[in-house]
Amino acid sequence: MIKHFLFFLTLTTAIFGGKGEFRDSLNSIIASFPSGTRASILIINPLSQDTLYAFNPKQPLIPASNTKLFTTAVALELLSPDFKVYTKLFIDDKNLQDGAINGNLYLKGYGNPAFYEKDMDAFVDELKRRRIKRITGAIIGDESYFDSEYTREGSIEEENASVKLPPISALIYNHNSTTSRVRVRRKRYKTVTTFVKDPANFAANQLRRKLMSAGITVEGDYRSGITPRGAVEIASSHINLIDFVSRVNKRSDNYYAECLFKIVGAETSGIEGSAITASQAIMEFLKDHDINRDGLRLVDGSGISRFNQTSAATLSELLETIYLDIDLFERYNSTLSVAGYDGTLGGRMRGTSAEYNFKGKTGTLNGVSSLTGFLKLRNGDDVIVSILIEFSEKHQGYFRAMQDRIVSALSEIY
Repeated sequence: MIKHFLFFLTLTTAIFGGKGEFRDSLNSIIASFPSGTRASILIINPLSQDTLYAFNPKQPLIPASNTKLFTTAVALELLSPDFKVYTKLFIDDKNLQDGAINGNLYLKGYGNPAFYEKDMDAFVDELKRRRIKRITGAIIGDESYFDSEYTREGSIEEENASVKLPPISALIYNHNSTTSRVRVRRKRYKTVTTFVKDPANFAANQLRRKLMSAGITVEGDYRSGITPRGAVEIASSHINLIDFVSRVNKRSDNYYAECLFKIVGAETSGIEGSAITASQAIMEFLKDHDINRDGLRLVDGSGISRFNQTSAATLSELLETIYLDIDLFERYNSTLSVAGYDGTLGGRMRGTSAEYNFKGKTGTLNGVSSLTGFLKLRNGDDVIVSILIEFSEKHQGYFRAMQDRIVSALSEIY
């Protein structure tokens, strides 16, 4: 592990184990940072255990969306490769030969943010295919797979992040949002997105309306509730875990990340998914793999919160653990953004030797820029790069360019 060859590093001194040209280049880049800029940088070869460059590697800083690397790594490690995230339809009537569901219809979510109108229409079509004409009970929306804390602010004390997300619930329909076209003046309109306040009731109501429009009589109302044990599944919709993780890592989707965070909590704890059970699962994973946790604080799954703290050393150890597990690395690496090709790195490092050869995760908040990932060198070696920066002067574009220069210099010299 990294800690075996980092124990002698101070928190303020840059060292090198690679070529002087590369060291001088990086020292020059760091020296150009505005006064007051804080950085934690580590570049290692996970197989040879060489440290190619280190600058304050154990300094905890705000990681922004590099936080997602913890969420996605633990999800891929602890959940099975063929794991699927579902939305399901259940009934408590085992005899449908009479064309009726004598009882309730349950719509249960398992944190699937990819459940949209077309998927609900498919559920209605399935009931029509089964020649259901009547439902004697109610339409029940079941969100019990997660806790009832819909917002990040509710689970993070004194959280005041400017990024707002739709309700993070187990049952999700149309991103738990509605859109409307509002006239601003005369012929000018704008689209307004509104977050729903009660996701379970919202989804149940929408399903009831669609059933009635399809000619299926629903005698009961709609409400939230719990699917009883022994209920029969009659339809489902899902997103594969690998596609879920890819959206989080490549596109840095905050909403998907928070849903995945709670899924990890639910699956590992055996109880409802919550920020607490998710954080416990991640910390346990890091402990089991002997990954440095000094100064580490993870309060959400997306990295929106400025209360998150980690270092380049911890992120590098995380990626080293992944790299040394061949199967996990193959799956995880495929979910990362590729420099010059896709995701949040699609427009970066183009025309350099790092293009297509660096795969990683970006992170951005006001005054924060981060970049962590794997770089394939010209000699075939893979190296791990982690760069965390907090700044009060200059702008995001400047520090992204500096990060790209560091990765490109490494790619060109080695």
